[in-house]
Amino acid sequence: MTAPLAFAPGALPWLTLIGIGEDGRAGLSPAATAALDGAEVIYGGRRHLALAAPLTAETRPWPSPIGEAYPGILARRGRPTCILATGDPFHYGIGAEIARLVPAPEIRAYPQPSAFSLAAARLGWSLPETACITLHGRDLLGIVPHLQPGARILALSWDGTTPAALAGLLAERGLGCSRLTVLEAMGGPQERIRTDRADSFALTEIAALNTIAVAVEATAEARIVPLSPGLDDAWFEHDGQLTKAEIRAVTLAALRPRAGETLWDLGAGSGSISIEWCLRHGANHALAVERRADRAARIARNARSLGVGARVQVVEGGSREMLPGLPAPQAIFLGGGVAEPGLLAACREALPANGRCVANAVTLEGEAALLAAFAEAGGALRRLSVAHAVPVGGLHGWRPAMPITQWVWSKP
Repeated sequence: MTAPLAFAPGALPWLTLIGIGEDGRAGLSPAATAALDGAEVIYGGRRHLALAAPLTAETRPWPSPIGEAYPGILARRGRPTCILATGDPFHYGIGAEIARLVPAPEIRAYPQPSAFSLAAARLGWSLPETACITLHGRDLLGIVPHLQPGARILALSWDGTTPAALAGLLAERGLGCSRLTVLEAMGGPQERIRTDRADSFALTEIAALNTIAVAVEATAEARIVPLSPGLDDAWFEHDGQLTKAEIRAVTLAALRPRAGETLWDLGAGSGSISIEWCLRHGANHALAVERRADRAARIARNARSLGVGARVQVVEGGSREMLPGLPAPQAIFLGGGVAEPGLLAACREALPANGRCVANAVTLEGEAALLAAFAEAGGALRRLSVAHAVPVGGLHGWRPAMPITQWVWSKP
């Protein structure tokens, strides 16, 4: 891993990030052109370097993996160096990665309109009302939480096959009447914009560099991920080890997710708590710890199908032995193994100030452990009970589920 540079007081900008579009040099500002012509070394993709030609400086195409170039860039500190990127380097570009290595005062940036800005301008869409995501190097199912009726989405493609794959996904989920617009080579002489319905998508010979605009239309049968916690149990593949929908909604409320936080989900079962934690915000992460290999694999499948597979890390093993190696959490949920000696105490110790712990128990032994924790550390203790109407002969009656004892604790 490349170590970042420490800021040198009084250091002048020496590294220039230049966004370049399909119109090449013609689209650069005078300041960007001067920086490009004054550089000693220029890094960029082969396409970027070709767009910026003619160049007098030494050119260094990106290696694979791109991180292999970073030590060489840092070694040039203080000498005029340029990096070429597509459009806006800080919008799903290399800018943020470089800024982790080089102090911001030592960087000059000359962004161009991003693909999102160009696409919105072509379609007349308001960017603040549009979800802007990338599917480049990402799981296609990551778009699932954004598929809401009437939503507008702009997505950077992985390659020329992405639009058809996305159309197939939409059709499978009852969103086949949605319209996909594929925008290729925006801003250049080869620009092309084409639109088709998802369920009859027939566009071919799509350039590898493309952006997809999705206008989501849903039928009554569409599979839409609700915005509220407590997804129907049918959304999850499980073997019975599942925090049921009503209890799950209350549990998520007790965990109080906040943007960018990490959850430990211990004894994760089907992973439903981890998944719903991540659905609350796009920056949330969860570590789902599960002892059984079959359940661990099931958690990964569930997380991927609901579009959060990249943010739910499945950890196979027992909770107590795995805790020391886990990244620090802001919240912990115990849905299994509550009665394991020392586990609740270890969780309390692992939390930072104001961290939250929620533990659910259905057995008498688990309840006894929660009563002891409540007596020792305080918090809130409650009993949750749910009953469902079921057929009784030709009529209906209530069938109660096993009651849940829940302990909620915040670290002082």
